[in-house]
Amino acid sequence: MIRLDNRHPIPEALRGGVIALGNFDGFHQGHQAVVGEAIQWARAEGRPAIVATFDPHPMRLFQPATEPFRLTTLDQRQELFGQAGADAMLVLHFDKAMAAMSASEWVEKELAGHLGAAGVVTGEDFTFGRGRGGNPQVLREIGARFGLSGRTVGPVSDAEGIISSSRIRAALKAGDCQAAAHLLTRPFAIRGVVQHGDKLGRAIGFPTANIDLGPYLRPRYGIYAVTGRLPDGRVVPGAANLGVRPHFDPPKELLEPHFLDFSGDLYGLEIEVAFHHFLRPEAKFDSLEALTAQIALDCEKARKVLAEVA
Repeated sequence: MIRLDNRHPIPEALRGGVIALGNFDGFHQGHQAVVGEAIQWARAEGRPAIVATFDPHPMRLFQPATEPFRLTTLDQRQELFGQAGADAMLVLHFDKAMAAMSASEWVEKELAGHLGAAGVVTGEDFTFGRGRGGNPQVLREIGARFGLSGRTVGPVSDAEGIISSSRIRAALKAGDCQAAAHLLTRPFAIRGVVQHGDKLGRAIGFPTANIDLGPYLRPRYGIYAVTGRLPDGRVVPGAANLGVRPHFDPPKELLEPHFLDFSGDLYGLEIEVAFHHFLRPEAKFDSLEALTAQIALDCEKARKVLAEVA
């Protein structure tokens, strides 16, 4: 799976492709439908299938003070797009220059000129260009002048309504891992490098792999049943604290998974922690002994929950 950058030339072999265009953060069922249409179209015409995603998210430029909200990193999206069958991921670096481009300039310079695209697939509500002046109809009208065709894919719905990143974020903020997994078609997962911590978990018999939350959306603070995907491909069960650790001072926001029946050094390695079930909210305990006893109960409950979903 090749990663392309809109600031650099596109390899000749990837010009003339079909582009799935959107943010695709989370790559939920609706996103999968758009990308699937682009891949099917590309395969039917013997063209490369490219998924274009914005980074940073346009909201970061227009509302820089917005709290973290990402559901996936670029690396995660690249893997997901590759698993779906795309040939390449194109990173569109959204900056002031791109935001200032009119819809017509955007089609001519980015899609037709830089990519030499033959087709573009978007969702029905996709907008682009200065002041959101472009939409799928505008894209088709302008694109026709450059031999560029456009298709749209309607929203995907379930019994609760249209599937969207907003619904997934709301579910995670409520601690509803199962609802988020349904919409995503997989558990929500945070990926990061294991950091050295204060070793308190190790001191009480429950060592943790501390991970900074970075740009990710903050799910509901609390204790979760999780699985961890290690660099060697192993998937191990665990219980994780996500939050500010109210028992300890000073508070520090972290994701701290403790992996059951695991021993080894993960410091400096990148792991991915998938959220399966919310067990309880964070709490402050009267003593370290009480905290240790509760962690043991959390681990046992996590073991049972994960055995049921395996």
